Amino acid sequence: MQALSRETLVALAMENPANRALLALLPTLELPQGMLTAGCLFQTVWNLQSGRPPQWGIKDYDVIYFDDDLSWEAEDRVIARVRQACQRLGVHVEVRNQARVHLWYAQKFGASYAPLHRATDGIDRYLICSTCIGVDVATGVLYSTHGLDDLQRNVLRINPLNHQPAMFADKVRSYQERWPWLTVEAAC
Repeated sequence: MQALSRETLVALAMENPANRALLALLPTLELPQGMLTAGCLFQTVWNLQSGRPPQWGIKDYDVIYFDDDLSWEAEDRVIARVRQACQRLGVHVEVRNQARVHLWYAQKFGASYAPLHRATDGIDRYLICSTCIGVDVATGVLYSTHGLDDLQRNVLRINPLNHQPAMFADKVRSYQERWPWLTVEAAC
C-alpha cells in the first residue's frame, strides 16, 4: 500500500462537503493561525474507508486559532462571528482560541494543561497520535504532529504529549463503536 501523503489526506478530507465549504469560507474570516482540525478530517477518512458518506457521524467541525487576548469576551466574539458565517452550512462548528485552553482545561477534564504558544501546539496534544492533524485555513497545507502512518494503518495510540489513559480509553471506545476495525497499539 502506498503511503498516505499530506496532499492525499487533504483531498480525502475535501470529499466531505462541509470540510470543502469551511475551507473556502474560513480564510475570509482572517482567524490568526486558523486551522480546521480533528474529527472532521480523520473521521472523513475513516468513513470513506468504510464505504459510508464522508460526513457520517461527525458531530462537530473544529476550528482553532491563536489570539493573545485571553479574555472570554474576545473568544466569544470570534465564536459568534464564525458561527454566523457558517450558519448556512448546517453543521455544528466548534471554535476555540488555543491561547485560552489552559484556563478551562483542568476544570473540564480534571487534568492540568500548560499554556500553548501557537495553534499547532493544541493539535500536538490531542489524545490520540493519529488524530493530531489540522489544515491551515489560509494555505490549505496539512499539519501533522506524528505523521500519517498510524492514520493510514487505522491505529490508535495514546499521545505521550497528553497522557490521559482514562480519556484515551473513552475516545477509543467511541471510535471503535463506529469504526470497529480500528486497532490500539502502544504509545507513539
